[in-house]
Amino acid sequence: MTSFLALSSAASASSGGAGAFLVQIVPLLLIFVVFYLLLIRPQQKRMKEHAAKIGAAKRGDTVVTGGGLIGKVTKVSDDELEIEIAQGVKVRAVKSTLADVRQPGGTPAND
Repeated sequence: MTSFLALSSAASASSGGAGAFLVQIVPLLLIFVVFYLLLIRPQQKRMKEHAAKIGAAKRGDTVVTGGGLIGKVTKVSDDELEIEIAQGVKVRAVKSTLADVRQPGGTPAND
């Protein structure tokens, strides 16, 4: 009878270890899910919207560069833009360095 009790208590201890492991892992999974929903997913959504906005920049749009220059797009190529920042002053910028693309009709600096 004692050997039966010893075997049954050993079996319950091994199943209790798996349950304890599950109890320890569930809060970690819950924390990861909360971080994903509150931090990671919204940031990825903003990055996709920003990339789409930058990729859709066209001639005539007013843009803001990462350095804070505001100007009107005069020429667009695959990965570069030509921006007129003042009358007769044009600079080239890489599309990925743009901070914002404003709607056409905005006023560029010094106009």
